[in-house]
Formats: sequence, structure tokens, C-alpha cells
Amino acid sequence: MTVTVLLTSALLGQPMVAIPKGRFAPLFGLDVGQTSFVVGAFHIDPRPVTRAQFAAFLEANPQWAKGRAPRAVADEKYLDGVGATPPSLPVTQVSYFSARAYCEWRGGRLPTTLEWEYVAAADETRHDASREADFAQRILDWYGKPNRPDDLAQPGSPRNVYGVEALHGLVWEWTDDFNALFVSGDNRQDGDKSAKLMCGSGATGSARREDYAAFMRYAMRSSLTPRTTLPRLGFRCAATEKRSP
Repeated sequence: MTVTVLLTSALLGQPMVAIPKGRFAPLFGLDVGQTSFVVGAFHIDPRPVTRAQFAAFLEANPQWAKGRAPRAVADEKYLDGVGATPPSLPVTQVSYFSARAYCEWRGGRLPTTLEWEYVAAADETRHDASREADFAQRILDWYGKPNRPDDLAQPGSPRNVYGVEALHGLVWEWTDDFNALFVSGDNRQDGDKSAKLMCGSGATGSARREDYAAFMRYAMRSSLTPRTTLPRLGFRCAATEKRSP
């Protein structure tokens, strides 16, 4: 029997969205002859974590407040300017370590890159629009917009067929394995933890070299360190679907 219990409060925003099990061919990571990975069922936030939600975390965990988090887990720009933005906007200037700590505090985790790409490949009517020229161009148009101070107030990409939104055109997002690539299917479920680091030669494993929008995301992730914080870098949380016998 499948149990889809996820504890979230009104303070922490909308309940997570259930994502069904499926197969997906990401831009990188497929072995020769391999066509896709199995992605296990999971849950994910419908929108990026907001400043108000992160403020609740800081109140309960003051060791993560600006000026108190060690430089080993967050660079000198950590939470810069966040207090000046409306609380409903996505929280940015957060490091990988602080994003992961927030999700664990909520009883979840960061999504894996494979999970994030799986959900982000969907548009309003198609579960996988990643091979569709119109969808790819729309994402590139979002990525190509010049950044403005009010950009974080924009809605980002519309709600997709799963009920998840703002995956594109709002902020870049941390993933649990942001600096690694899967080399076998369904790593989280089957216990295979092997991965190959992102590097220039990784392009030889690309499933779709023409998918520049996805390549930009992988390139962005590969440029980060766990303590990096950026004005356009936020996150959302996920949770593995729980099963009982």
C-alpha cells in the first residue's frame, strides 16, 4: 500500500505535489546503449521556498542566521539583501548546506538532479516536452531575459501538468547532487551511489546536444561550490514517497 503522507503547515506553504514514477532521458549521464532512467515516485514543492518560509527556519535554527553560519558552509554573501525583499518572494543567497538543512528541518530533502529535470521537462499539457522545439525555445527566452531588480516578483514558468510551477524563468535551484552525474538508473532507489563528476568531457554522454537550455542548467550547477550563494539561486524541497508492506 502506498502512503503519501507529507507534513507541511500553512506557515511552510502549499503541500508538496506527488510526482508519479516514470522514465526520463536527461541530457547527461546515460551509458552507451541506455535510453532512459527510471525515476521513482516522489513529492516536490510546487514553487521555490520563499523568504517567509526560510525566515521560519531561521527562527527555529538561529545558528543558520546571517553572521552566525560558519564560512565553511556559506560564503560572505550569504542572505545578503534578503531582508529587503518582500517575504513572498523566493529566498536567494542561500548555500547548498543551508538549503539542505532547511529541507531536512521540514522532514524532506533537496530533489536530485534527475528528479528536478524530470519534473522540469513537463509543460502545461505534456509530461515530457523536453524534445519539443517550442518548449525549449520558451525556456531559452526566459533564460535570455536581462535580470532586473523586480524579476523575483515575476511568476516564472506556469504550472505544468504535474502541478509544479516556476521551474524556469525565476531562479536557478539547488539539487542534492548538483555537482555530479548519474551513471546508472534510479540511483536513490537501487542503492547504486556511483556518479561521475561534471566536466567538459561529460558532453560526450549528452543525450540531446541541441538542448541548450538543459546544458545551461548543468553548466550552472557545475560552476557552484556547496558554500556558494547567488542573488538568483534558490531551491525547493522534495520527499521520497514512503511505502509500507
